[in-house]
Amino acid sequence: MNGAWVSLFSGGKDSSWALYRALERGLSVERLVTVHPPGDSYMYHVPATDLTSLAAESIDIPLVDVHPEDFEADSATDAGAQGDAELEPLEAALTELAETLDGGIAGLTVGAVESEFQNSRVGAMADRLGADVFAPLWQRDPRETATAMLDAGFEIRIVRVAAAGLDESWLGRTLDADAFSELERLGERYGVHLLGEGGEFETLVTDGPHMSRPIRLTYDTEWDGTRGQLRIDNAWLD
Repeated sequence: MNGAWVSLFSGGKDSSWALYRALERGLSVERLVTVHPPGDSYMYHVPATDLTSLAAESIDIPLVDVHPEDFEADSATDAGAQGDAELEPLEAALTELAETLDGGIAGLTVGAVESEFQNSRVGAMADRLGADVFAPLWQRDPRETATAMLDAGFEIRIVRVAAAGLDESWLGRTLDADAFSELERLGERYGVHLLGEGGEFETLVTDGPHMSRPIRLTYDTEWDGTRGQLRIDNAWLD
């Protein structure tokens, strides 16, 4: 298929893995696209999306930022309607982007893991755009995926937690083999998904084989007793 590939990119581990696998396969990824929701979202990764500009610089692929207005999840009448509404600014941005790319958009890389809510909507949008979808994490074994990320050299930092069993000590923690083993035990006790698919935690990839320079951070933690996130003071490419 003619045209360019576009990566739906949050800077987290899942979208970063989809991008990495696409590049490994030789797909011509010419743009990263990040949606920056101002509040909680049914469709998108929320924390630390402002750091995708650093990631894009390290990956050396141009970034397109999408800043929707009136994007609060609680403004919807129901989850389905909100999911559809949240997709509209992204689809509009991709439609505009397609006009600037030689041959338009051939396909989208997507970090969907198990959420049919998200996957079906992105798939329908891709159909409307006439684009293929590359979703290498979709319905794959979580343990195999986690191991593959570590084996490839991904450096993954937790930036938000919101689940029983995940306390403040997880904020800023690097997801190494020991951390994934601990998450497996928490999954048995509390139902925590190994990849955080239920929103239990969210991540930032600070280094990987697709990046020329790692992202470094200084931060404090915000913790309310049950959930929390990093408050990043500074970030730079090392």
